[in-house]
Amino acid sequence: MGKVLTCSLMRIAVVVIALISLLFTTSPVQSGESREILRAGAAKIDITPEKPVKMAGYAGRKGLSEGVHDPLSARVIIFENNGKRLVLVSTDLLGFYGGTAEPLRKVILDEFKLKPSELFLSAIHTHAGPSLTIDKKKGHPNNLKYTESLKARLIEVIRSAFNNIGEVHTGTGVGYSPVGANRRELKISAAGASSIQLGRNPYGPTDKEVLVMKVAKPDDTVIAALFDYATHATCLGGKNYSISGDVLGLAEQFVEKILGKATIAPAFAGASGNIDPWFRVLPSFNTEPGWIPEPVLLGTMLGEEIVHVFREIKKVSAGGEIKTSFTTLKLPGKPRGEVDVKKDYPSTALNITAARVADIAFVGIGCEVLTEIGMAIKAAAPYKHTFVITHCNGAAGYLAPEHLYIEGGYEIRSSPFSPQAAALVVKEAVRMLHKL
Repeated sequence: MGKVLTCSLMRIAVVVIALISLLFTTSPVQSGESREILRAGAAKIDITPEKPVKMAGYAGRKGLSEGVHDPLSARVIIFENNGKRLVLVSTDLLGFYGGTAEPLRKVILDEFKLKPSELFLSAIHTHAGPSLTIDKKKGHPNNLKYTESLKARLIEVIRSAFNNIGEVHTGTGVGYSPVGANRRELKISAAGASSIQLGRNPYGPTDKEVLVMKVAKPDDTVIAALFDYATHATCLGGKNYSISGDVLGLAEQFVEKILGKATIAPAFAGASGNIDPWFRVLPSFNTEPGWIPEPVLLGTMLGEEIVHVFREIKKVSAGGEIKTSFTTLKLPGKPRGEVDVKKDYPSTALNITAARVADIAFVGIGCEVLTEIGMAIKAAAPYKHTFVITHCNGAAGYLAPEHLYIEGGYEIRSSPFSPQAAALVVKEAVRMLHKL
């Protein structure tokens, strides 16, 4: 039944293409080239907590962090063309929960006179990073100070990227990785009752695409290697107290080490609400002699695929028009922690940001999106390559396709959206991309 219903969601995406195409008399995608020069700048800054902090991602983890395994960073790539700008920010954080998204966005938008659509403030969703908070009553003092200091660090790194802007050429390549696995595992109790639990479902849908964008100067000096992959950064679980970027953060670090020459490799978490790393929620980095810790193993494996793809990008383009769009949807809601949808329950807001640079598209969604939704958006998008970026410009919670509400499970119970919301998001995201 799951495969049939997943296909249904994909058919919705195809229908969306046909319906939206009728709205436009000209082709939504031009040649991808512009005679105007495309310029870009990139920068990276350390955002590793200097003091022990409350860690994000697991409610049962009560203590403070006890050390740093690998540093956390904020990475920025800025595109500029003919007065239009696009600022992509990747942070080695869980996300912008606790009402922290809008204050951080406002600071950045005001400082650089950006339109809301010109900023993608995103997180790689590592569960081994600090928890952000602005709650002075409940937030730990160290986390309050960390969150406040993050504003200045983000301003600094974005300004540095603006200062580094110069003419660039861009190219894109696609690879595939088995690092992510569907985590919605069917369990049968001794009494014969079935339930969906968090585990490993090797036969469940996964988006294995690794999308890589090369940004280089006209002399082929590389400044950035952006990549998008759909997985949680949850190799490490609630018993781990070491700060780490986990699988996606370690992949960033690997790519930068291998490519060298000041290359910056911002990661973006694709639609991975129901995708975990193959090895998941482990208590710590295993230091057993001869053992490769699982986050390092999987981060390296993903990183090697990114490098392979990057090195095969031979065709690059100069120029490229920039267009951006931003909207806040009011979607049908439901109570968190419940499966049943109550009549006339208040709506749930969700930010969607869309942009394109030449013929490369970006969709930022302010929540935790299940993989079938991201795959549907990419299938219906009018561009050859579309970066679906989650945990972007908001943190609304899980967004699941309608057919999974029959099965239930953690993502469904904790979601603030009703079953109809996913199809509305796919339709709106694709519509926005066509209008660009």
